[in-house]
Amino acid sequence: MSNAERSGRPTEALGATAVGGARTRLRVASLGLWLVVAALAARQVAVVLGSPRGERLTDLETWVGPHGVLHVNGSLYASTRFTGTPFNGLVLKPLTRSAEQALGWGWTFGTLLLVVALGLIAARALPQPIGRRTALLAAPVAIGLLMLSLPVRNTLWLGQTSIIPVLLVLLGCFAAHGQRTSGLLIGVAAALQPTLLLFTPLLWFTGRRRAALTTGVTFAVCTALAWAAMPHDSHTYWVHHLAGAGLGGRAGEVGNQSLHGALLRLGLNGPLEVALLLTLGAAVAVLALRRAVRCFDDGQLLLAVAITGCAAIVVSPTAWQHQLLWVLLAVVGRAGKRTSDRYVWPAAVILVMTLPPRMLLPDMASLDPLRTNLVLLAALAAATAVPFLSRASPYYRSPLPAEYAPAAPARFRHVPLLPFLRRVLTRPNLLLELLLLRVTYAAYSRVRLAATGGSNSAGRAEAEEHGQQILGLERSLRLAIEHWANHAVVAIDWLRDFCDFYYESMHFVVPLAVLAVLYWRCPAHYRWARSALGFATLLALAGFWLYPLAPPRLMPGLGFIDTVHGVQDFSQPDYGTLTALTNQYAAMPSLHFGWALWCGAVIAVLARRRWMKALGLLHPLFTLVAVVATGNHWVLDAVGGAMVVGAGFGLGYVLTGPRPAGGARHTGTAVREGAGGSAGVGRSARRCDR
Repeated sequence: MSNAERSGRPTEALGATAVGGARTRLRVASLGLWLVVAALAARQVAVVLGSPRGERLTDLETWVGPHGVLHVNGSLYASTRFTGTPFNGLVLKPLTRSAEQALGWGWTFGTLLLVVALGLIAARALPQPIGRRTALLAAPVAIGLLMLSLPVRNTLWLGQTSIIPVLLVLLGCFAAHGQRTSGLLIGVAAALQPTLLLFTPLLWFTGRRRAALTTGVTFAVCTALAWAAMPHDSHTYWVHHLAGAGLGGRAGEVGNQSLHGALLRLGLNGPLEVALLLTLGAAVAVLALRRAVRCFDDGQLLLAVAITGCAAIVVSPTAWQHQLLWVLLAVVGRAGKRTSDRYVWPAAVILVMTLPPRMLLPDMASLDPLRTNLVLLAALAAATAVPFLSRASPYYRSPLPAEYAPAAPARFRHVPLLPFLRRVLTRPNLLLELLLLRVTYAAYSRVRLAATGGSNSAGRAEAEEHGQQILGLERSLRLAIEHWANHAVVAIDWLRDFCDFYYESMHFVVPLAVLAVLYWRCPAHYRWARSALGFATLLALAGFWLYPLAPPRLMPGLGFIDTVHGVQDFSQPDYGTLTALTNQYAAMPSLHFGWALWCGAVIAVLARRRWMKALGLLHPLFTLVAVVATGNHWVLDAVGGAMVVGAGFGLGYVLTGPRPAGGARHTGTAVREGAGGSAGVGRSARRCDR
C-alpha cells in the first residue's frame, strides 16, 4: 500500500478544480470499498448461518455445546478436541452457558466486529506520514482483505477465538496508553497463545522494557492461576502435550503450517526431528527478532509486529489455518527497487492467504512439499528472507519507473478507452506473471468444469441437443466433414498417432513457449499478446457456460471413433458430462484451435523472417486437423475459437490502443516516466526485431 504525497497548494482555479475532483473521486472510491466490505460481511454471515447446525461453528460446539468438553468434569484434553491453553479453558468455563445462547448470530457478529477492529487498528498503524489516498482507502482495504482471508473465513466457519490474541497484541502495540497496559494486553494474548511470548524480547530490545516485564509477569500469573485451578489439565497441556503439540489433530497434517508440521510431513520424527526443530526454530527466532528491531527503529512498527508474529507461526508446535493472520499483516512491507517489483510481495501474500494451495500450484507429486507448506514458506520468508526496504532508502517512496513505448496512433477517436495502460518496454515481474497465469488458469478450469448446464444428466441432454443443432447447421453449409476425416485418419496408423500426439501435447506447450519468447525478447509485445489471449479465454468461458456442446465423439449413434480417449460407454447416463480434469461438454468455442490461432497470429505479426511466419501459421492448421480428425470438435467449434480470438485482439485494441509501432523500434521517442530514453530500451527493441 503506497503513500500518496501531496506537496504544494494550487493557486489557480484550474488546479483547485483538479484537486477537488481528485478528492471527490477518492471519496467515491472509499464509499465503494466500504460497500464491498459490507457485502463481504453479509455473505460471510449468510454462508455461516445458512449452513446446517451440525456443519457450522463446530469448534465452538465442541467446546461449549450441550456435550462440549467444557461441560465434562474430567480433563479438558481427554479427547484432544480442545486445543486452547488451560488459561483459555479457565476463561471459557464460566462463560459456557452464555456462549451456548450466543451460538450462531451473536458469535458470528461478534467475530465480524473483531475483524473490523483489527482492520481499523492495522490501517492506523501504517508508517507515517501517509497521504490522503492512503488515509481514506487503508481501512476498507485492510478489512476487506481480512474478510477474504482463509484464516478469518475458517474462524467464522469453525467458531474459533484465534482473532482475539492477534487483536490483543495490536491493541497493546498501537492503542494502549502506557507500557504497563501494553504489556498486560500482550501477556494475556501470550497466555492464550504461548508462542506470542516472542513479543517479549521485541519489546525489550526496542526500549519498552517495562512493557516486556509486564508481559512476562502477566503470562506467568495467568498460567499460574490456570495451574492452581486445573493442575491436571495444566500438566497435560504443558508437559504431556508439550505446549499443545498433538491437540486438535495429528501435528503432521497439512493444516498445521508450523515448522514442526513441515518436518513431520517430510518424514522426520523422533530425536532427530526434535533437534532439527529446536535448532532451526532458534535460528528463525533470532533472525526474525533482529529484523523486527531494525524495522521498529526505522519507524515501521506494524511490519515489526508482523515479522514477529510470522516467526511465532514458524516456531509454534501447531499453527492451524485459523491462527495464521500474522502473514497477512506482513503485506505492509515494501520490497523491490523497480515499480514492477513493488507488487510482487503483496500479491504473493494475498494469493497465499486467500486462495487454497491447489489453485496456486499444479497437483503434481513433485510439488507436494511446496503446495503443502505454502503458508509456512510465506511466514518464513517474511520473518527471515524478504528484503524489506528501509524508509531511508531512496526507492522506498520512489521506485525505479517503467519505460514506455511510443504510443501508436489509433484509427478511432476514443481509442484507447484506458489510455493509462501504456505499453511498457521493461519486462513485468516474472513471479507476478506466473502467479497471475496460475490463478487465471485455475479459475478457468473451475468455471469450465462447472459449466454443465445444471445437473449431470441435464447437462448431457442439453449438450447432445446442441450437438444436433451444430451438425444440422454444418450440413446446410456443407461443412460436415468430421465423420469422413475421423475415419480417414483412423485408417492410417502414423497419421492417427500424429493427430493424437498433437491434440494432447501442443495445446499448452506452444502458447507457453510463445509467451516465454515474447517475455524475454519483446516485453511490450508480451503485454499486448498476453492481454489478447486473456480476453479470448474469458469470452470462451462465457461460451462454455451459455452453450454446452457435445463434441462428435460424445454423440451417440453417429459412429465417431474417439482416437484419444478410447471407446465410449453411452449406456451410462452421466458419461462424458464430467471427468476428474475438465468438462467434456465445453466444446464451443474450441480453445484448442483458438489458442493455436492466437499463436499463429502473434508469430505471423511479430516474426521478421518469412519462414518463421509460415511455420507459425502451420500450427493452427495442424491443430484444426487434429481436433476434427480425433472427433473432439466440430468445424464450427473452430470458427467459434477464431471469433473469440479476433474479439480478444479487438478488446485489447479498444481498451489499450494499438500495439507498439514496430515493436518499439523507434527508441528515440521511447520514454521513461519522469526521465528520457535509455540504452537499455534500445537493446530491448533490437532483440525484438531479430
